[in-house]
Amino acid sequence: MPDRSREIVVLAHCHLNVNTKVHGLASYPGARTDALLPLIEAGAGIVQLPCPEATYLGMKRWGMTVEQYDTPAYRRHCREILAPVIDTLAALAADGCVIRNVLGVDGSPSCGVAETCSGYCGGEIEQIVDGDAPAQRAVRKPGRGVFMEELEEALRSAGIEDLRLIGFNEAG
Repeated sequence: MPDRSREIVVLAHCHLNVNTKVHGLASYPGARTDALLPLIEAGAGIVQLPCPEATYLGMKRWGMTVEQYDTPAYRRHCREILAPVIDTLAALAADGCVIRNVLGVDGSPSCGVAETCSGYCGGEIEQIVDGDAPAQRAVRKPGRGVFMEELEEALRSAGIEDLRLIGFNEAG
């Protein structure tokens, strides 16, 4: 029987299941094999994070920005869905596993690591789409997404600090 690698990588949900992304934002058919196959071949154990946006707003949501998700209720939701994952990671660490990396999704308002999505200006959707107001565009900006901020704090609180958060750039 082979020895365990005891190496753990934590993945944003959509790396293993693109179907939780906002409709129209998928850039691969199911799982992100270009990121996953090297991890599997290296013998890493994989822990999948829940998708905070899907569990909060469902599948019929539209794209939003970090300003829209940065609310007390959404942050509380993130902490609640992270609790069992943090418990698992703490148990793995206590059992001798090393949590090396968290692979987020740069450009995401929730799972961005180095970049997030910004640009909320307010207003009614009809005014933005049909009115005379200038078009509002979300932009990528440096910073963490809301979920990654909450994850980082939860990991720190659990004593899991010696790992890297890596933003997978899906924009190319």
